[in-house]
Amino acid sequence: MKALEEKICREGKVYPGNVLKVGSFLNHQIDVPFMQQIGEEFHRLFQDEKITKVLTIETSGIPIACMTAVCFNVPVLFAKKHQTKNLSDDCYCTEIMSYTHGNSYQARIEKQYLSKDDTVLIIDDFLANGCALVGLMDLIEQAGAKCVGCGIVIEKAFQDGGQKLREMGVRVESLARIIRMDPETGIEFID
Repeated sequence: MKALEEKICREGKVYPGNVLKVGSFLNHQIDVPFMQQIGEEFHRLFQDEKITKVLTIETSGIPIACMTAVCFNVPVLFAKKHQTKNLSDDCYCTEIMSYTHGNSYQARIEKQYLSKDDTVLIIDDFLANGCALVGLMDLIEQAGAKCVGCGIVIEKAFQDGGQKLREMGVRVESLARIIRMDPETGIEFID
């Protein structure tokens, strides 16, 4: 998605350690009209699937998932990273290692919200090593639901997450695929 690549180059900041900050429009401050365009693009890519739920993980994936779900006219379900008092114990759970935070956590979805009758599209902001997506697919599998694929806003294609998922037979649609990024020389995308 050319408009996304241009926005990343214009507003994104590259930091040492392969960190890309896109807080001005994606994961801190949300450019809602632009997120609507992203949701429409995911709808275009997956429109032939009979999606019943859009699934993401808290927090940064939620606005993107919401805009995508509006296009499909289906609910958004997000995996929670923390056990809270208002979360039932009747949950699907999986362990996920966070690249960004350098730790692991339990992701949970209450069983009442995901069933074998669901056809699920996973949406997330970034794909690096793929751990979050594998965890979300595990939750879908535990429910006996069907995963039709993953829609990713920004894929760090120089990391192996996307390749591993594609080798597993998972449909991964990334709107911007970064092959190289450097604080000095900038960002290079795969066409």
